[in-house]
Amino acid sequence: MEIKQLVYTNASSLISFPFTPQLFFVFGNRELLETNDVIAQLANLYPESIFSGCSTAGEISDVSVKDNTIIITALRFADTTVKSSKIALKEIQFSSIEAGKQLVSQLPKEGLKHVFVVSDGLKVNGTDLVKGMAEGLDAHVSVTGGLAGDGSQFSKTVIIEPDGTVASETVAAIGFYGENLSIGFGSRGGWDSFGLDRRVTRSKENILFEIDGEPALDLYKSFLGDKAKELPASGLLFPLSMRDSEDRAPVVRTILGINEEEKSLTFAGDIPEGSFVRLMKANNDRLITGAEEAAHAASEGLKNSPEFALLVSCVGRKLVLKQMVEEEVESVSEVLDSPVITGFYSYGELAPFNRNSVCELHNQTMTITTFSEN
Repeated sequence: MEIKQLVYTNASSLISFPFTPQLFFVFGNRELLETNDVIAQLANLYPESIFSGCSTAGEISDVSVKDNTIIITALRFADTTVKSSKIALKEIQFSSIEAGKQLVSQLPKEGLKHVFVVSDGLKVNGTDLVKGMAEGLDAHVSVTGGLAGDGSQFSKTVIIEPDGTVASETVAAIGFYGENLSIGFGSRGGWDSFGLDRRVTRSKENILFEIDGEPALDLYKSFLGDKAKELPASGLLFPLSMRDSEDRAPVVRTILGINEEEKSLTFAGDIPEGSFVRLMKANNDRLITGAEEAAHAASEGLKNSPEFALLVSCVGRKLVLKQMVEEEVESVSEVLDSPVITGFYSYGELAPFNRNSVCELHNQTMTITTFSEN
């Protein structure tokens, strides 16, 4: 596997690569992606290459976390094939389930081993997206990915389509094929829940209206105190732990928006009626330990040390860790024995919790996908 990475800013000049890339991963500041032609230049230079990536709430390059850059990572596999697919949300009336179904239907099934997906971060219900994908994939095909970010602005997100086009309100996927390709993945949080379990008494998909019969927004504001003035951004610091049945591990849900008239909260994934939620808060040491645990999980079952790792971490973790944010990336690098690393801070992470479970939407986790060729 050949890998070359560069960090692009407005002041950078385009650098060519010493090999013809098979695949580009591109993660960057949304405004820089929209106003700069660097991706178009790469697409012209390498017309046979496939692109994947999105706007971010922070970019990851090896053990550094950056803002207002574009991280470009070029790969050429020794014995692995990649295919791509995309779907514009307007083509399927913004149905996230249908987006997932159609996205994987475009990928050849024979030999498919793994799918990496990037999605609009504001218009997609991540829970439904992975449900739709699961319907069209064989059980042995793993899925990881993330929802695009836009810093703490929550205004607009974009993704990089397979041909290098920067587009909004779109979902795209890369399929990986090859007997000699080993894929690992892990997703862990590290947040502490507190207070009592509270029942969701009224919700619709990813919109939460009532908790214990009270308006959800009013109750949530009472938890936040002075931080309530900074919603929805401050909601990243206090996510909810949600479990919809006794036998399932809790998942974390982060607020994407609020509606003052309806007194409702909008999340990146579903909050089913009858489920139980608890408020969560951060513990920096536990967050970094969570990243280490995700790295250990992502290295399990691999025949060789990972050559390349894709990290999707949550914007909420970045806001909490502040100047310590690079410590979680450094801890991952140490566990994985220093592979080439890229990735981004997201509005939602997509991965199975472990090797024996299905992909689902997470918030506030460090999610890692590792690649090696035997």
